[in-house]
This record gives sequence, structure tokens and C-alpha cells, in this order.
Amino acid sequence: MKKYSHETLVGIFVLIGILCVGYLTVKLGKMELIGGNFYNVIAKFDSVAGLKADSSVQMAGVEIGRVTKIDLDTEEFVAVVTMKINKGVPIQDDAIASVKTSGLIGDKYISIQPGGSDELLKPGGVITETESAVDIEALISKYVFGNVK
Repeated sequence: MKKYSHETLVGIFVLIGILCVGYLTVKLGKMELIGGNFYNVIAKFDSVAGLKADSSVQMAGVEIGRVTKIDLDTEEFVAVVTMKINKGVPIQDDAIASVKTSGLIGDKYISIQPGGSDELLKPGGVITETESAVDIEALISKYVFGNVK
């Protein structure tokens, strides 16, 4: 009888350990099990040079979401950026999305300026007004070779 109680205690301890490892894996891996507290928004840019998946999405300097995926639209030849936005943050349908650079290192992020419309984007909606990243290399080459106007 005593043998079974020790085995039961060890089994419970191992089960609790496995549950803790599973929980930490989900949390540290930034995985979402059932939906999450986000909705997706799409924006199309001419260029997203330097932007990566998991980059920050900000509004008024506050992080409101993350970039989940960057694809190429082979029909229009534009970059399609999918972002997950916190559910409590409304975005107007005339908002402007811009690719910005933070700091001297040059980490890229998406900045969203709110619009003035009363209509809000629905989950899966598309931000139509976008500003692409400033290409520093192109600006420097124009300056060096005298094509600045």
C-alpha cells in the first residue's frame, strides 16, 4: 500500500512538471491557443525594406500589435503586411500606415496614424493609405552623384 502512495505522489509531481513546461512553452513562444485578444489588419506597401515579421505596430508611440506576416502580391508587385492588433484598439478605415525607423540601429516598425472617419476597420480589413520606408541608400546615392532636386 505504501508503495502505491509513493508512486502516486511521484506521478502527480511529474504531471505538474509537464504542465508547467507546457505553459512556459506557450507563453515564451508567444503562441496563442484559442484565438487570442487580437484581430488581423492588412496593409499594402510599395516597399517594406528592413521590416521583419514580429516587428512592432504602434499608434501614438504605444505598441498596439505586431507584424505577423509579410508577403509579395505578384499581381500588383507590392508588399502585403499582415498585422495583429489588440482587440481594444479601434482603427478607422481612413487610417495611414507608415514604415518607420526607430533609433540609430534602424529597427523598422509600422506606425499607424488614426483617421477622422467614423467607420472602423473590421477584422481582416485593409488599410489603403500607406507610406513606404525611406530608402537611405537611395537618398545618399542621389546626393553623392548630384541628382538631388
